[in-house]
Amino acid sequence: MDVTSIQGLSLFDNLFTEEKKTTSPANTATFEALLNSAMGMIKETEEYSSQAEQAELEYMLGLNDSVTDLLVAQQKANISLQYTVAVRNAVTQAYQEIMALQF
Repeated sequence: MDVTSIQGLSLFDNLFTEEKKTTSPANTATFEALLNSAMGMIKETEEYSSQAEQAELEYMLGLNDSVTDLLVAQQKANISLQYTVAVRNAVTQAYQEIMALQF
């Protein structure tokens, strides 16, 4: 009885266990990159909001009489906030769907 083909299966078992070990750090790196991207987006939104507030103050104090600069700063802040909220809603919905899965 030839068992060489059966011994070959143990090589596949090692391959799959090694693949699982190498996949874990990659998933961690991906999650870390996603988290860093989200934090960067939040910081960018805060910067645009503070720039819009600064432009409003300068306009009210008469330091800057360009309405266009004020409106551009406000639009940047508004669009950035809308995008951040949309991403947050998508992540929240994905989390809820994952939690609803039944194993």
